[in-house]
Order: sequence, then structure tokens, then C-alpha cells
Amino acid sequence: MSRAAGTRAIVSVALLVAATVPARANRESEALRARASIDIYNLDRDEGIAGFKRAIAADPLDAAAYRGLATGFWLSITFRRGNMTVDDYLGRAVTRPSPNAEPPPAEVATAFREALDHALTLARTQLAQNPKSADAHYQLGAAVGLRASYAATVEGSAMTAFKAAREAYDEHEQVLSLDPRRKDAGLIVGTYRYLVSALSLPLRWMAYVVGFGGGKEKGLRMIEEAAAFGGENQDDARFALILLYNREKRYDDALKTLAALRERYPRNRLVWLETGATYLRAGRPADAERALNEGFARLAGDSRQRMFGEDALWFYKRGAARAALGRAADADADLRKALQLEGRKWVYGRTHLELGKLAMKAGKTAAARQEFQTAATLCDSDNDGGMADEARRLMNTAP
Repeated sequence: MSRAAGTRAIVSVALLVAATVPARANRESEALRARASIDIYNLDRDEGIAGFKRAIAADPLDAAAYRGLATGFWLSITFRRGNMTVDDYLGRAVTRPSPNAEPPPAEVATAFREALDHALTLARTQLAQNPKSADAHYQLGAAVGLRASYAATVEGSAMTAFKAAREAYDEHEQVLSLDPRRKDAGLIVGTYRYLVSALSLPLRWMAYVVGFGGGKEKGLRMIEEAAAFGGENQDDARFALILLYNREKRYDDALKTLAALRERYPRNRLVWLETGATYLRAGRPADAERALNEGFARLAGDSRQRMFGEDALWFYKRGAARAALGRAADADADLRKALQLEGRKWVYGRTHLELGKLAMKAGKTAAARQEFQTAATLCDSDNDGGMADEARRLMNTAP
């Protein structure tokens, strides 16, 4: 891994650092922010953005309201690009944006920068007025952390992301020093600790030298404490844990967290998709199909905008579950449907991989090899090197 790739890896997990953190705002603004955050997590993004604008109108000095607005614009970009799932950050080379990603709409990128600039200005002003305030350090760290995530996931700027990540980490370390009760500050600190621990040894030492701490277990524990703390970033921490529990193969813990989020955000159909995907990783295809079928029922009654490539992803996941259950005809139908729909290249690649496995089981060696070759090409083209390697391995073992 190159130095640039390593620095991106420290900050590339979108949605691990979100904007809904405590702020010194009036009660009307706080209530409006809370409602807007629920809308955002329920995939009612336009309503959420409008809600954060109302919060700003209620209190123009509320840094968290501007940060929430910026987050809404950021998520609208990731939604259009189709990279809002665990698969985008698990087992794939996500140290840079997809080479197939289109530039964000200019007006959305501008709106993001303007909102975040307001949040940063207000946070720095608050800190200058009260340098010993834990909340002031919190505000600044949260805003800079959002800047780091945007730079890594949208702009692909390793240096900008690295500098912002370091500042965010330092600010929230200071929060914990000033007020150890602020377990919500552990989300950013714990996230970067965990990510640093996953780097190669040379890059890990480089991270230590510039001031990042490490320790996978400690980082994960800090995020768990943030999720249990009950602050306004509690669900941010829960969504982060879904990814990290999957990464650690702690599937039961991931499923418990997903159950809580399904109850809290019933309109977020992607939580059902993640539930099915987690069951698949856990080797429980029957449960995966059940969860995905319920998700499909919700999808059918949901007329809201789809994430880019979302329908193809649903069919791929259910096809993979049915293939694991030995129902070849049903699996083949779902997988071929996925290929007919607009989708990400890595999704197409993994779909061809599943079709290749079905062909191998049916004794269709030539067809299987062709599917594996197509899978490798598509996965390589969209930062999915692990699956590309798997496709080549299977192609080489085909009789």
C-alpha cells in the first residue's frame, strides 16, 4: 500500500463521523436538528436538509445545525454514487473513491463547502472565546472530522483528509482530557485508533509519529461506549459499529445493532439490505433471504429516490443467498436480473462470480470460466481487488 493510500485509509470510512453532536444552541434549534437527523437516517434526505435549514434560521450561531446541513449534502453525493453500504468499506480497496464515480454536482459541492465553512467558523470562534471548553473542542473536532471524511470519500485528496483527520483526532482527545464523561467524543478518537491499527507496520508507525494513537480493541471499545452514551451521536456510533462488527466477524453483535436501527428508523430500507448482507456473511443464507424478502416488500412500496445501483444490489444479495441455499434456478433469475439493472461495476463483478459458481456446479466449465473472467475484469475496475483475485483463483481451478 502506498503512503497516499495509507493516509486515505485512515479517513475513508464514510458515515463513521457524522454531524449530529451536542451544541450550545437554543431549544428550538436543538429540536429542529434532532428531527432533521431522524429524517436523514430514514432516507428522507430532502426533509432533513430542510430541517437543518430551519434550525439555522432558529439559531444562526448553532454550529451543529450548519454541520448537519453539510452532512445532508455530503450524503446526497454518496447516495448518487451508490456507496453507502458496508460492502463499500469491507474487504474492498476503499482507500480512494471509485474510478467510475462522477464528479459531484457543482451546486451540491458548493452548498456543502459553504455550510461546513460556517460550521468551522462558528466552532473556531467559540473555541477562541473559551479555550478550556470541552464542548468548544468537540464542535471543532466534529466539523473538521466531517471535512476529513468528505476529502477522502468525495475528493480523493489524501493530504487534505490526513491533515483534517489529525486535527479532528487531537480536538476530541482534548475533549476527553477536559471531560472524561464525554464518551461521545470517543467516536472520532476510537474510529481513528481502529483504522490506524489496521495499517501496515510502516504506515502505522508513520501515523504514530504524527500523533495518531492506535489499538484496535481500545478503539472499538471507545466507539461502543459512544453508542451506549446516549448523546446525539449515538446512532452515528451504531452505524459505525455495523461496519466494524462485520469486519471483526462479530456478526451477532452487528445483527443486534441492526435490529435496534430497524426499529428506530423504519423507513430506512438500506438497514434491511444490510441485515440480509450480514446474515450472508455469517453463513446464514435462509435468514438472509428472509430479511431480504421483507426488504423487497418495503422497497416495492417505497416511491422515493433509489440509491444509485440499489435495485441491482438487492437482487445480487438475494441471488447470492438463494445460491447458498442450493436453489439454482431462483438464484440464476435474481442474478441475471441484477445484471439488467443500473449498478456499480463491483456489484456486476460479484454477480458474475456467483453465476460462475452456479455454472461450475452444473458442470458447465466453459461458461464458468467466462463468468469468472468477466467478474475479475469488473471487480478490478471498481477497487474490488479481493473479489477479482477470488474470481481468478476459481478460473484457474476450473477443470
